[in-house]
Amino acid sequence: MRKVLAFDVGGTKIAYAAIAADGSFANEIIKVTTPRSAAAVYELLHTVIKGQEHEIDGVAIATAGAIDNANLHIISRVGNLPEGYGELDFQSLTHKPLLLENDANAAAWAEFCLGAAKGASNAVVLTLGTGVGAGIIVNSRLLKGKSGAAGEMHVRFNNEHRRLCTCGLWDCLETYVSGNALTADAKDFMGAEMTSYDVIRGLKSNDQKARAAFDHWQNCLENALVMMGNLFDPEVIVLSGSMAQFVEYDKVGRQANQDILTSPFALRPAKFENNAGMLGAALLLLEKIK
Repeated sequence: MRKVLAFDVGGTKIAYAAIAADGSFANEIIKVTTPRSAAAVYELLHTVIKGQEHEIDGVAIATAGAIDNANLHIISRVGNLPEGYGELDFQSLTHKPLLLENDANAAAWAEFCLGAAKGASNAVVLTLGTGVGAGIIVNSRLLKGKSGAAGEMHVRFNNEHRRLCTCGLWDCLETYVSGNALTADAKDFMGAEMTSYDVIRGLKSNDQKARAAFDHWQNCLENALVMMGNLFDPEVIVLSGSMAQFVEYDKVGRQANQDILTSPFALRPAKFENNAGMLGAALLLLEKIK
């Protein structure tokens, strides 16, 4: 059975493991701290690959940033990864087939193939973390767009000019449905020193201000789901990331489905969570080289 070495490259850690064609992990997942320079990241990847190259059929890398449609080059900003990372020559890491994919797209592919969206032809996977990522499946294919950058959630959510997004625009969807968004709601409803952690703690003790902050955040999420439902008409929307565990799925799904203009969708938590990027990138490459 074919297998590939898969990486998930993030700003704080790099995880990697060998993954077989059936989606099983052939060995233990290794996690290391992301080096502080692009050259050191390259050297880490190169060392790991060379140590296993004789045992694998290719290398798959899930990473921050938009990836071109050839799955070889990063074509956008790369979040909090080291300066110069986006210009690395990934192809030179190995003589075996290599595939790069945006981490949110890779996670969506994993959920589509083997996870919470399995069996659906049209699905949206939203990753609710510090920011917001999205992977979109249309007619059983990953939606990439003309350059590979489709699915960016930096769309204007309102015109109040209240929240500045990391992308430089005001009031992006990300500033209302991410972990940072819940912190902003905590400050608005509970006090200037409050954070998302205070909201979650407050919910457990029935604090009314915490409930108001969370309800605002969750109502914004519901509006985002209505937008996704109307735009892509999916059978299922999957939520992943650190914030997804707090969502009241029945309540939010029911309300969103009352407000959409398309047919109802199922709202589900992700199956694979932190391993989804590696798994999805591996499955994409294995499909390409089978």
